[in-house]
Amino acid sequence: MFEDIKRNKIKTGVVISIFIVIITLIIYYICMAFDLGYVSIVIAFIFSAGSAYLTYHNCDKIVLSMNKARPATPEEFKKLNNILDALMVSSGLSYRPRLYVVEDEQPNAFATGRDPEHSVICVTSALLDKLDYYELEGVLAHELSHIANYDIRLSAIVTVMVGTILMLSDMFTRTFIYRNNDRDSDNKGNAILMLIGLVFLIISPIFAKLLQLAVSRRREYLADATAVQFTRNPDGLISALIKISSDPNELKTASNSTAHMYISNPFRNKKTNLFSTHPATEDRIAALRNLK
Repeated sequence: MFEDIKRNKIKTGVVISIFIVIITLIIYYICMAFDLGYVSIVIAFIFSAGSAYLTYHNCDKIVLSMNKARPATPEEFKKLNNILDALMVSSGLSYRPRLYVVEDEQPNAFATGRDPEHSVICVTSALLDKLDYYELEGVLAHELSHIANYDIRLSAIVTVMVGTILMLSDMFTRTFIYRNNDRDSDNKGNAILMLIGLVFLIISPIFAKLLQLAVSRRREYLADATAVQFTRNPDGLISALIKISSDPNELKTASNSTAHMYISNPFRNKKTNLFSTHPATEDRIAALRNLK
């Protein structure tokens, strides 16, 4: 587990560095398109560094806002809070995650935050309605495992950064890609950097997908196994995975940038393939049964 935590922290640093480079080049091209000259590179660095800082410190708030989540108070969601309180003892975590609920007909859940001290577990209302006590316990234990392993930091930062890259790509590709710029390149900054920025602007959706794949499928197997250590009950998580994966409802708040965060793929029409961030449910269940 300690090796996985170390790898996740290193991956987070690499992802943030890649993000800064990509955003810097994209913003540089945009500024050059507005004839801002040499000041473009300064603006690009300030924008990318500021975006990385805000993303790191506010990733949990951004993700919760994207999913339209609300706090799961002990008064309204007593069973959910009681299960989490019991799991805090077996997990050994020092900080209790905040609980949130998303009103949706698909049973699903995710964890987010930059570290255990600022962690969040979010479940859908359907998960509370359709799962029994031990199934909910298995799901919450799975999400606590992501928190303990620092998966949440990498996952949340990737989510926000992917959304930022895709937004910039979509917004400015349509604005500038077909724009005829009749400029003298000798006094408009570094033409090579500008060309690279244009290339990044076009292929940034590919980079966004690669960033998502940094959140490997292996983390789901590890979180499943760690959840069983917390609960000593693999049957609860197995039953939960079967119910969640077989539910036909679509998760309305899910998007391509947030899909990898959930315990199960929220898109029912997508099959598992080489580029999937989630392993097949059948494979996860087989691995859990081998733990018995």
